Amino acid sequence: MIIFPAIDLKDKNCVRLKMGDYNTVHKVAKDPVMTALEFKKNGAQWLHMVDLDGAKDATTANSQVVLDVLKNSGLKIEIGGGIRDMKTVEFYLENGISRVILGSAAVKNPQFIKEAVKKYPDNIAVGIDAKDGMVATDGWIEKTDIHYIELAKRMEQIGVKYIIYTDISKDGMLCGSNIQQLYDLSKAVSCNITASGGVSCLDDIKDIASLNLYAAICGKAIYSGNLDLREAINYTNKPNNEYSDIRKFFKKDSLIPAIVQDYNNEEVLMLAYVNKESFEKMLLTGYTWFYSRSRQELWNKGATSGHYQKVISISGDCDSDTLLIKVLQTGNACHTGKRSCFFERVL
Repeated sequence: MIIFPAIDLKDKNCVRLKMGDYNTVHKVAKDPVMTALEFKKNGAQWLHMVDLDGAKDATTANSQVVLDVLKNSGLKIEIGGGIRDMKTVEFYLENGISRVILGSAAVKNPQFIKEAVKKYPDNIAVGIDAKDGMVATDGWIEKTDIHYIELAKRMEQIGVKYIIYTDISKDGMLCGSNIQQLYDLSKAVSCNITASGGVSCLDDIKDIASLNLYAAICGKAIYSGNLDLREAINYTNKPNNEYSDIRKFFKKDSLIPAIVQDYNNEEVLMLAYVNKESFEKMLLTGYTWFYSRSRQELWNKGATSGHYQKVISISGDCDSDTLLIKVLQTGNACHTGKRSCFFERVL
């Protein structure tokens, strides 16, 4: 997964907003070029840039700053904000920008998106920004009645290969990305999905990486010092099969209990048992696998019911003999039809 450090530009300065509110703008770095060079020093190969003035006013107010960063940093750059005609697309791409991000036009001028994708199929990304799942445009000022997944499907049909999804309520808030919406989006379309908004720390990067997305954008978390960019990049560059040694969990017993918890609301869903083989299959597939003590065989949760559990994180307790598995639950967890197996009140 690619990590995109972000530079948002307003009045040629590096700034950040909260939930897209221009009244919350604050400067986070002195110089865009120096900031980009620092990102490169820490291992970045790509840079995500947004012209906030352009997004609001449909201009290219900060285009010269963007090109200065490109020239002096050597990073590959994707740029968004105010790009609403082919002339602007051509200007950026012909001047060395690797990818342009089209946002409001996806709703207001899909023919333009089609034209841009036809001419530059590998250099166009569509930014889909949503409040409560409904798409917002024009610098997040105007809310539409279009669901973000519906718009993504329209873009996929046009031929868009890259989608950048932002839950506006998460952006700049350091509260974690909307993992559920990102997962639903990744299942709905075959486009390369970039997660944007809410990343606060390395654990959030790990959660996003568990979805096997194309990329994640990190802004405020880097500027605040909550996220070490080099550490995040090093983590996402690990081979998929590089995990901590799981043998330590089976030193006392070949079978250990696993508590399964809903990632979104922390509700305890069920308890099952894991052996080394089922643990390895979880790591390999990204979905829960357990060992049945009665049948003496491995089983995949949801294989018969369709109520699969997408694994977001796995943690071991202090004694390394119990697992806590956080999942995105499809349907109900209990075979009785209840959401959780723990529905019988005792006390």
